[in-house]
Amino acid sequence: MKLTHFNEQGRARMVDVSDKEVTRRTATAASMVKMAPGTLKAIKEGSIGKGDVLAVAQVAGIMAAKKTADWIPMCHPLPLTGIDISFSDNNEDELYIEATVRTTGKTGVEMEALTAVSASALTVYDMCKALQKDMIIGPTLLVSKSGGKNGDYSREEG
Repeated sequence: MKLTHFNEQGRARMVDVSDKEVTRRTATAASMVKMAPGTLKAIKEGSIGKGDVLAVAQVAGIMAAKKTADWIPMCHPLPLTGIDISFSDNNEDELYIEATVRTTGKTGVEMEALTAVSASALTVYDMCKALQKDMIIGPTLLVSKSGGKNGDYSREEG
């Protein structure tokens, strides 16, 4: 497979998508924050002193997805048509974050989905670090993507 982010001199470049077809693009990414049971309980009870952790993390993820091209040098700025971030947990010590990002365009939204869950996870850490500094973020991964010339992708379990 040829990598397209390099020019003929071997230097980085933003890929020219001018000739690509406009298609509906969707990507879903996931991340996890592992924490002490007491930290997860405090998040769920809303007793973290900085406020509603999940509400702030959700807004942070949405904002981050919209600004992905400002953070990742070779990403194209995209007009996103939808961003949905959801949270679940194992009722013990793991908080799961999932983001689905949509657009209609010439390039995919995998990076926007990955950025959304990363910013959400970092926000959870920031809001809870006074309670616990040894939380672990990750793994962070692409769950699925659809649209574009390379077709659909769905992560296999395991």
